[in-house]
Amino acid sequence: MKQLVVFGLAVLALGACERTADNDDGVVVELAQPVDYTAEEKAAFLAAMPAPFSAADLADGEKQFAKCRACHTITAEKMNLTGPHLYGVFGRKAGSEAGYTYSDAMTGHNVVWDFESLNTFVESPQTTVKGTKMAFAGIQDADQRRNLIAYLKIETTPPATPETAASERGSPSVQ
Repeated sequence: MKQLVVFGLAVLALGACERTADNDDGVVVELAQPVDYTAEEKAAFLAAMPAPFSAADLADGEKQFAKCRACHTITAEKMNLTGPHLYGVFGRKAGSEAGYTYSDAMTGHNVVWDFESLNTFVESPQTTVKGTKMAFAGIQDADQRRNLIAYLKIETTPPATPETAASERGSPSVQ
């Protein structure tokens, strides 16, 4: 247990400083950088989101994510902690990401994560998925949930490749 706590603290420290870590062999490992969308790209993402998420406060969403950060990562390195990573969570079937051991309740939760399903789950995880391993009590405030979910959509959506950007004419994908 002590090693898990130390590992968790190391991960949190990495999020606040350089994006490198030493592995057990003393080799420096380069960690994935968060997606760094421009203000204009973030505004386009928001505008393309369904209401009420299109009116989200992304700064508050980032603040709300601090409640999740101890258990979840959101970068492209897809590192699982106590909970699964959330990179690419929109459009993913609940309980399906390879490399994480979900509860039977979550693997049996027959939804694909989108704005509404995440909104319902984040409000009250244990009520929505009885038997989930997620011990988080939920976020009762609708504005805080909206802000968090919009922030997650932007931060966990892989950047468009040149091929998809050309086919979508540069508009962000919203599911």
